[in-house]
Amino acid sequence: MTTALSLTTVRSRAAGSAKLRALRKNRLAMTGGVIAGVFVLAALFAPLIAPFDPAQPDFGNVLAAPDWSHWLGTDDLGRDQLSRVVFGARASMQVGVLAVILAFVVGVPLGLLAGYYGKLADSVVSRVTDTMLAFPFLVLAVGLAAVLGPSLTNATIAIGISQIPAVIRITRAETLRLKHVDYVVAAVANGGGDGTVLFRHILPNATSALVVQATVGIPAAIIGEALLSFLGLGVQPPDPSLGVMLSSAQSFLAPAPWMAVFPGLAVVAATLAFNLLGDGLRDVLDPRGATR
Repeated sequence: MTTALSLTTVRSRAAGSAKLRALRKNRLAMTGGVIAGVFVLAALFAPLIAPFDPAQPDFGNVLAAPDWSHWLGTDDLGRDQLSRVVFGARASMQVGVLAVILAFVVGVPLGLLAGYYGKLADSVVSRVTDTMLAFPFLVLAVGLAAVLGPSLTNATIAIGISQIPAVIRITRAETLRLKHVDYVVAAVANGGGDGTVLFRHILPNATSALVVQATVGIPAAIIGEALLSFLGLGVQPPDPSLGVMLSSAQSFLAPAPWMAVFPGLAVVAATLAFNLLGDGLRDVLDPRGATR
């Protein structure tokens, strides 16, 4: 028994090392991972990185072009654009991570319930999921945010709820596939309880698909936060947000294009980085869906 367990551990570690090597060879995925890491670090250490107070006006430097003092220029109130982009990225990362966590906390148990027990549980969960999926993700997020009220917390909740149907579908599909695999059938035959089968055999083996879904959900949440803040349903001025910055820049596109260019590039870079990382992880963790 000990020898068999040791052999299984060695094989598991070898498979993990092979996947890590494959990921390292994927240049686009590694590039995305590095850029995503930069955004995460900027979010964590925003107060140390930002050279100025992002909410402090400086009427002597209104609409100043990028220079050595203000690398990304200033806005219509003289606030440093670099500082505001850094803190805006912090808000984006906060919503991206917390919204995905909320979606997984609710969606994974419901997906397991629907896929494993089937019948009435599957019917109820699937009908609710289909109803939510009838609305486009951003439309549903905007509607929920409008009902909850404008704030970063409510925007996070709205985006998280909007992502629950996708998580339920992924988890349900993986559960339906895995519950007929030999080792799960053997666990049931040996008297394993539902909790043991679900959380020791099915959920750990569905992790790969869920990790890929998370890397897809984060950029969607970043775009959702930018949209909600742009519409006035997310972060409220004078607090910085990439969406708020884009909204404020509408009236100054001609005299101060940098007000829109740099926060726009930040949104593009963050979403592209996580998408590239997600594509790489999909190729490594889920070869059945890998692109060739």
